[in-house]
Amino acid sequence: MADSRGKNLSIIGVLGMFSFLTSLSGSSTNLAIPKIAISMDISSSAATWIVQIGLITTAILLVMFGHIGDILSKNAVFLAGGVAFLIGSTITGFAPDFIVILIGRVIQAVGSAMIMANSMGIVTQYFPDNRRAEALAMISMFISVGSISGPGIGGFIISAASWRWIYWINIPLGILVLWLGFKFLPIPKETWHHVRAVTKGANWTGQNLFTIGIILFFLSGSFFQSGRDHLLMGLVFFLIGSAITVYSFIQDDKANLPWIAPEILRNRGFMTSILALSLVMLVNAISNILLPFYLQSYNGMSPFTSGLVIMLQSIMMLVTTPFAGFLADRVNRELMTVVGLAVLMFSQVGYAFFPNHLDMLKIVPPIILNGMGMATFLSPNNALTMGMVDKKFAGIAGSFNSFARTLGMTVGISFASSTLFFQLPGVTRITPAVGDKFVQAFYNVFWIATAISGLALVIVLVRYLKSRKVAVQKDSGTKESA
Repeated sequence: MADSRGKNLSIIGVLGMFSFLTSLSGSSTNLAIPKIAISMDISSSAATWIVQIGLITTAILLVMFGHIGDILSKNAVFLAGGVAFLIGSTITGFAPDFIVILIGRVIQAVGSAMIMANSMGIVTQYFPDNRRAEALAMISMFISVGSISGPGIGGFIISAASWRWIYWINIPLGILVLWLGFKFLPIPKETWHHVRAVTKGANWTGQNLFTIGIILFFLSGSFFQSGRDHLLMGLVFFLIGSAITVYSFIQDDKANLPWIAPEILRNRGFMTSILALSLVMLVNAISNILLPFYLQSYNGMSPFTSGLVIMLQSIMMLVTTPFAGFLADRVNRELMTVVGLAVLMFSQVGYAFFPNHLDMLKIVPPIILNGMGMATFLSPNNALTMGMVDKKFAGIAGSFNSFARTLGMTVGISFASSTLFFQLPGVTRITPAVGDKFVQAFYNVFWIATAISGLALVIVLVRYLKSRKVAVQKDSGTKESA
């Protein structure tokens, strides 16, 4: 019993540390965008692609790597992702120009996709249902610590040295975690012939359609950011990309060996959790990408100080997550998601009332509420998601959950930057000279975020009311039988 518990804790440590590193890199990159834009002499809108291209790549590959993890080995795919993440971090850190940065970020994102696609499946594999929410909450704590460390460490590095160190720091830490991973996560011996045999019949047509659709969908954001003169072209790319992406799911559902098991897509409870998660991550990404522009570019705050302010969100996530996981397993998971969404929506209203100058009494509360709302929602919703599918689909269910998370973040960043710069025609870089036009555009984006979080709140509220109705009916039936 003690040996089993010790092994499980070691596995949580490995999963959590890689989650920490990917989260650290992501949050540091968000903070570094204004500095990288100046360093590489590119526009503020172009610099957001350093974040977007990584998220797009991850979104494209998540489901595929989840499926491969199911048919081969979740542990092997997860650890291979760690290797790719380190290679990508090294290339990005040494990149001589903007194009090489993007290449490094793509490789880094391939590794992140392999890690994220199999993390939840590995948890499901080793932890029973009655301990799963707590295990997922522990991993969420590592993510929160990474998010906290990102603005803090990243802000300090960017202020004291080069932004490149936010990627170089991954190298020694990643090597250590990889060594632990190979020690605690057993990898079955596979021949190349066997790998080719089990993946040969996979639905590569569907994967290619999905890739093309996602790329076209997000390229539309570049046209929207370019101003109103490119609005029509942006709409064309958006509609064609959306249509191809939707069709890829239809095609995959009819394929002989689909990437996503039909049982997953037809599971209404599972898909409800997935939809809610994607909307929540979309809303959260908006503040993550816009706050550095507001604090650094517009109000002149140093990267280190702005990092300390932004990290308050992650600190609240870290503090709130253990309680959320504990209550989710012992009270009511559906109710916890409703509470989390209500708090998140209220925080978006707070962002929409930010002052046009630095007033911490008005800036800090929405950031804190955002972190509390996210933590209160995520752990219960993740546990609900993984508890609604058979264990044999754990890998694809976990990767689909991570896909929804990443897709929401990607759409949120693309939407926020596109909507902001669409309202600022002719503006290539945010500075104090932009004036009230920036502040008003900033407000408008967050009023839309409030509406989106309200939609997510309605979805989880309906789910909670339905679960209560079912519970009451079961209770009545039990009493009648007695």
